[in-house]
Amino acid sequence: MLYQLKIQEFHPPLTPFAVPLLFKNPNVSYLRPLMEKGAEQQIVMSGIRPTGFLHLGNYFGALRNYVRMQNEFTCYFMVADLHALTTLTETKELKSNVARVLAENIACGLDPDKAALYCQSHVYETNELYLLLNMLAYKGELEKTVTFKEKARLHPDNVNAGLLTYPVLQAADILLHRATLVPVGKDQEQHLEMSRNFGNRFNHRFGDVFPEPHAFNYGDELVKVPSLDGAGKMSKSENQFATIYLSDDDELIRKKVMKAKTDSGTPEPGTPMGENISNLFSLMKLVCAPDVIEQFMNTYNNGTIRYGDLKKQLAEDMVKFISPIREKAEAIRTDEKYLKEIMEKGAAKARKSAQATMLLVRDAMGLNYY
Repeated sequence: MLYQLKIQEFHPPLTPFAVPLLFKNPNVSYLRPLMEKGAEQQIVMSGIRPTGFLHLGNYFGALRNYVRMQNEFTCYFMVADLHALTTLTETKELKSNVARVLAENIACGLDPDKAALYCQSHVYETNELYLLLNMLAYKGELEKTVTFKEKARLHPDNVNAGLLTYPVLQAADILLHRATLVPVGKDQEQHLEMSRNFGNRFNHRFGDVFPEPHAFNYGDELVKVPSLDGAGKMSKSENQFATIYLSDDDELIRKKVMKAKTDSGTPEPGTPMGENISNLFSLMKLVCAPDVIEQFMNTYNNGTIRYGDLKKQLAEDMVKFISPIREKAEAIRTDEKYLKEIMEKGAAKARKSAQATMLLVRDAMGLNYY
């Protein structure tokens, strides 16, 4: 097998921020070893909805960073199946979608021995903290969120309470592990700010339990993978023929790349590069060798470039990059026993962390009656 499951004991660290409350209640004193073991290591938390297929933008914008983070931090990466229910009207495909997302994450390099990979719905403490945080969230602020307005516009017949309180559930996901680092894009910064607000409200009212989570990514900017049609970035929900998915077969990848938009005619030497060609060179930087990129850049600058040749080269390098991920993901996805073990192991890791947090939360709120 290309993948190997290695069961080992996992001890999530407690952040120093939680220490003042830790020993107020003797019932939680058994958590002392968890605190003493690596309390300085920061905690990362992130998730992805099992809707649509993962694509090249997901890999370079998030998954590649996750693989690096798992070697430097304590990481919790979840499949956000509860979040998916806010917009799904039927769930027949949910099981297969969850399996596919998990398989693709592992195929991209996430290691179940290094990070907790789990399904959101398998960590029951998420629902408890979600309920308690709802007492600190207000209707007016939730209605003002950009994503709620957008989802309500797209799904006018399904504006449910889960959609309205989506930021509260997201806060519960993050605060449940007392995460301090959250890899998010610009579109999620408002939700992360709300997570900080809910955590700070809790701390102000009940006592210091939650550290502040902050956005974190390597480098100054997230990698934005341009769409093949020149309209924005690759996306699950936009033009599917302009997006390269991690599950695309070789011929489909070639077909998509060869249909990518280019400029008309051959450029005059020294002509500023148009957006369509700039997008293709941006994609080449992700999957092509530097000397290949330099060769095509030289032909562009001297006005001899053939866009068909550029796209053929890009297509072949894209196939070489995607096909090993696709093949490994497919092997994992069809191994139900292995995936079950991964989900059980990940849920056990996440629940151990979640239970430690909820003991602190209940203690702070006065919900421990004996």
